[in-house]
Amino acid sequence: MFGFSKARCSSRTLKATAAGFGAPGLRPPSRSGASSPERSSASSSRLYFAFILLLLTLTPRVDSSWWYIGALGARVICDNIPGLVNKQRQLCQRHPDIMQSIGEGAKEWIRECQHQFRYHRWNCSTLDRDHTVFGRVMQRSSREAAFVYAISSAGVVYAITRACSQGELKTCNCDPLKRGRAKDSRGEFDWGGCSDNINYGIKFAKAFVDAKERTVKDARALMNLHNNRCGRTAVKRFMKLECKCHGVSGSCTLRTCWLAMSDFRKTGDYLRKKYNGAIEVTVNQDGTGFTVANKDFRKATKNDLVYFENSPDYCLMDKAAGSLGTAGRVCNKSSRGTDGCEVMCCGRGYDTTRVKRITKCECKFKWCCAVECKDCEEAVDIHTCKASKRAEWLDQT
Repeated sequence: MFGFSKARCSSRTLKATAAGFGAPGLRPPSRSGASSPERSSASSSRLYFAFILLLLTLTPRVDSSWWYIGALGARVICDNIPGLVNKQRQLCQRHPDIMQSIGEGAKEWIRECQHQFRYHRWNCSTLDRDHTVFGRVMQRSSREAAFVYAISSAGVVYAITRACSQGELKTCNCDPLKRGRAKDSRGEFDWGGCSDNINYGIKFAKAFVDAKERTVKDARALMNLHNNRCGRTAVKRFMKLECKCHGVSGSCTLRTCWLAMSDFRKTGDYLRKKYNGAIEVTVNQDGTGFTVANKDFRKATKNDLVYFENSPDYCLMDKAAGSLGTAGRVCNKSSRGTDGCEVMCCGRGYDTTRVKRITKCECKFKWCCAVECKDCEEAVDIHTCKASKRAEWLDQT
């Protein structure tokens, strides 16, 4: 396990630097009739602007995170959760039952992240007893960071909404607006049962998750807020109408319906597609939105994941980039996809180990009512990526 240090450039320093961005004294003078010293001053100002823009775009700002709540389990104590800002700590103290749900939800969205990237060089690995959860890989404003922020925000919405419907929270329950009669493509129906209170989940998730990003005004915070919103709305996108029929022989002359969330896997699949189509952007001149980095690509919409920096290749262990490398990862010899040995192992080759596996076989149905199987032993080849031949691969910085 690695000990990851905090980013050297603090958001406070960045904010102070950015405050002088639009100061009159920093505007480049007009070129007409300008003397040599003036031209030199103009050149210096342009370099200064470029430096500030680089800072705004690339400054890493990732330290302890609320994501760590998932590692605390039942021991959620607000004062002991590292990385919370004042508003998050206040919400934690006011709603300990919701924090418990967020903690359980964190385990679920991390599992979903690992499922979505199980055949990827970066497989959403977490670090034990590390308050950042994912390590320094989140310092880079990459599409992986965009995905993690989106799915973590979605996970909070899902966990809180589910807890509301199950009666586990004091401040919410079923959606109070789903009452009376309504109509869909099949005709009229009565609202009944327990509709998931998705709007409450979104409202609390926005207040809690976005609180840290709203304490600073830099490009990374803007990126995180955008991707957080994508995650929240993704859960609502897959709400479904479920109905129970009433009538003679179960006919649907009368229906009672309610709105329910779909399985979280649908949200994960959707955000993974958004990851594949994520759009590289830069911050616009007034610092309030994004401009597409490549003018040949379409503009980012509110439903697109956005990022600033290209990802590392994740081939080798690299402490500075937060990459764990792919040495020892299992690969598929016959695949040409990202799980294939050629791609996963980055051309380093792979080792093959033959192992014995016990499986159930020759199963027969026995009256009544059981299935009896034999234990069969088979030999299976397991392929794992080789380590780099370079001696220094273990400690790249």
